[in-house]
Amino acid sequence: MEIHKFTVNTEDTILRTMHAINEGGIGVAVIEDKDKKYFGLVTDGDVRRALLDGVDLHEPVKSIARKDAVTASEKTSYESIFSLMNEKIRHIPIIDAKGRAKDLVYFSYRKEIPVAKPFLRGNELKYVTECILGNWISSQGNYVNELERRFSEFCGVDYSLAVSNGTVALHLALVCLGIKRGDEVIVPSLTFIATANAVTYTGAKPVFVDSECDTYNIDPRKIEKAVTRRTKAIIPVHLYGQPAKMDEIMAIARKHKIHVVEDAAEAHGAEYKQKKVGSIGDIGCFSFFGNKIITTGEGGMVVTNNHKIYQKARILRDHGMSLEKKYWHEQVGFNYRMTNVQAAIGCAQMEKVEVILKEKQKIARMYKKYLSPDSRLILPQEFDWSKNVYWMYPVTFKTTGKNKENVRNKIIEFLAQDSIGARPFFYPIHTMPPYYSKSRLPVAESVSENGIVLPAYMGMQEKEIQRICNLIKTTLDKILS
Repeated sequence: MEIHKFTVNTEDTILRTMHAINEGGIGVAVIEDKDKKYFGLVTDGDVRRALLDGVDLHEPVKSIARKDAVTASEKTSYESIFSLMNEKIRHIPIIDAKGRAKDLVYFSYRKEIPVAKPFLRGNELKYVTECILGNWISSQGNYVNELERRFSEFCGVDYSLAVSNGTVALHLALVCLGIKRGDEVIVPSLTFIATANAVTYTGAKPVFVDSECDTYNIDPRKIEKAVTRRTKAIIPVHLYGQPAKMDEIMAIARKHKIHVVEDAAEAHGAEYKQKKVGSIGDIGCFSFFGNKIITTGEGGMVVTNNHKIYQKARILRDHGMSLEKKYWHEQVGFNYRMTNVQAAIGCAQMEKVEVILKEKQKIARMYKKYLSPDSRLILPQEFDWSKNVYWMYPVTFKTTGKNKENVRNKIIEFLAQDSIGARPFFYPIHTMPPYYSKSRLPVAESVSENGIVLPAYMGMQEKEIQRICNLIKTTLDKILS
């Protein structure tokens, strides 16, 4: 443990000690005298109590030090040190033969921080129970229709169609637009592989385009160069909740008379120039997987303002069955229906979606507060033309050479050791076996090698975010020194 980071002198002020406690990230500062010998401990609790008692911040810290704190020598066994710990004694300085603090052993009830988790503290159980008591648990029931109505209102679209997951939402959208074998669909390489897989399901070919450095989304300038006579659609992905540049994308689509399917799986409620994502292209697609902004466990939604597309999607979602003649099928369709139980959860989620979105913004501000300024980090940029909903919080590291991916992996490893979930950026799809290409997309590859995403779920506490940020900075100090 780098004890010097949270070591102060007896004459240092309480204010200076507060900074040291914050820097150490474990709630304690070690105090030494003018001869560098151990003097005592101060915890964040000691500081709070002193301030409540009216002690001035500029008082020397020795006035509130715990001089009788339990210590151990360098020769004391770990078993003996741990035997000294209890509910009140959780920090034990290790003192050398010269009386100097060389290390500190501490015990902490570290709460696990997963990379994502759903927020289910509303009417979810009540509505699901109603489904079970009423025996409406399959794909028929009032909650499916109600979720579709609420989601249309939320997105500002005429039509919404609930489906079984976000991937089939994309597939259904492409089929409704007539995408078929021999066609090409432009997609960003830096996204989850489902975006490309949905294209492949139709028999069409996904054409991979590089990303922008600032948004990490598909680069409109590269789209134009990728269009051929076989191009039939573009799928912009609003990555990690940041909207893509839809005006430029729509202009290219109109110029070449091709369709736009928005992959908004990670961006419920995000806005491009005050328009909700999903409502701008021909069709928008959302995921309600368990880690998304709102969830139905599994599930998804197709949204559109085009009545013909909506009607076609309704038929294809339900095995191609006629809307007028029960069990009469005029085309091959799919079983892409959402269950009433899933929709019940979704309705409860929609009741608090605005609260969740506000919390996401708050979490992003806290990450920015504790991670900036740090020249080694690149944080999400803010733009006046968009509203980012921060599905997760993406951070990239300014590293060069062969250590790029190693830095990313080391950060994730050290966070995991402290029970903190984090994960790398998506691997560029063109670098993976199903779609491997020798072509290089430098921005997507660089961002992926250097980036991680951090937890940003409903209910995170500021002290948890501070803990994550302190650990990231400490780890960078170690591996980049």
